Amino acid sequence: MTTDRPLITYIRVSTSQQGRSGLGIDAQRQTLQHFALTEGFTVAREFVEVETGKGSDALDRRPQLKAALSAARKLKCHVAVAKLDRLSRDVHFISGLMAHKVPFLVAELGPDVDPFVLHLFAALAEKERALISSRTRQALAAAKARGVALGNPRLQAARRRAVEAVTAEADQFAANVLPIIREAQKAGATTLRGIASALNARGVATARGGQWHAKSVSNILERA
Repeated sequence: MTTDRPLITYIRVSTSQQGRSGLGIDAQRQTLQHFALTEGFTVAREFVEVETGKGSDALDRRPQLKAALSAARKLKCHVAVAKLDRLSRDVHFISGLMAHKVPFLVAELGPDVDPFVLHLFAALAEKERALISSRTRQALAAAKARGVALGNPRLQAARRRAVEAVTAEADQFAANVLPIIREAQKAGATTLRGIASALNARGVATARGGQWHAKSVSNILERA
């Protein structure tokens, strides 16, 4: 495979995330280097954004992303990130990035995901966060109904238990689906999209009763 296609890579971390698995600079760099090698790209430049505070979704507060976009326009090439949330967790911000006419690649999703699909993945991720937040509020409301005084020092413990309950539910679902994913892989499904198609063909629904996509499969594999 030829490796004469330039690629700009963008890595983003916060100081609190650098030590977390899958979010650190080295982990993202390794993912992007492997992606470039596998897909026939040559990393022309790397841009690293280290945020000392809460992540911002304003481009003028992301100087390295702004520089990556400029470099990609000059080289007429793609900007690649390890995961979609390294660009942003906000679907509107991602939509705004697409207006810069610089194509993006997400290593975990593969090279064939077009901007429309990236919008869908971002919207799905945003919806998932909203559902988790809603479930957490419902769990807190139930705790309050049982007489837990949420305004006292027990609030943090009650909130933690609520989050743990939602997380445990998601982990159990992932554990139930993982054997089916392994069967699909043994049958020849080697990509996230292929696994999603296999799950849909088998009539396996997501935790919310919907269809599988590459991103939802990736979420399950990360939990597993």
